[in-house]
Amino acid sequence: MEQAAMDTVSLAGAMEVHELSIMGLFWQADWIVKLVMIALVLASVWCWAIIIEKLMKLRKLRRLANRFEDAFWSGGSLDDLYERVGQYPADPMSSVFSSAMREWRRSASRGLNGSSGVSLNERIERVMQVTLSREMDQLERYLPFLASVGSSAPFVGLFGTVWGIMNSFASIAATKQTSLAVVAPGIAEALFATALGLVAAIPATIAYNKISTDLGRFGNRLESFSQEFSSIISRQLDEG
Repeated sequence: MEQAAMDTVSLAGAMEVHELSIMGLFWQADWIVKLVMIALVLASVWCWAIIIEKLMKLRKLRRLANRFEDAFWSGGSLDDLYERVGQYPADPMSSVFSSAMREWRRSASRGLNGSSGVSLNERIERVMQVTLSREMDQLERYLPFLASVGSSAPFVGLFGTVWGIMNSFASIAATKQTSLAVVAPGIAEALFATALGLVAAIPATIAYNKISTDLGRFGNRLESFSQEFSSIISRQLDEG
């Protein structure tokens, strides 16, 4: 009877000590599980910062590209448009246009004649492709981090879960108590790490797929514009 009363008191104490709130699960977890949780929370915060920045930037760039295309296809002078765009264009499409016009003007200032028109057109195409690649590389910056978090965060959380469950079984062996009240807190702390891994991975994976698709469409749009502009330049060189 006395031993049973002592077990009841110890179980009641264990239930009082272990708090099953989010912060309670964190503070009562093993230090390795805590590190896993902190790493997953930081990764999730950084992922959301990247997601918000990329979505806002893509929205802005689409708006600027629409404005530039309206000006480009309005029938006005390309030289006037280049003067308005200036040396510091505000979006990738303007950058592609500006780099081509800059090469065109540089070649014209050297007095190239019509016989060198083919090489000039090739140089302009090369300049536009280099500019396009540089702009797309800049837009795709930090996307690999989203992919890494989306693929690895569940396994990092699972590592914390496995470690926590190992500690729970070690506690069972040390106390020789198999009551659910003793086991549950440790298992809850361990499973919380897996939950954090999924919280970090799911938005990162969805956002990576969406942003990659949007960037692919925007890159195709830039590629189409560079080809159309190259055709215009080639036609004007032939006419010249």
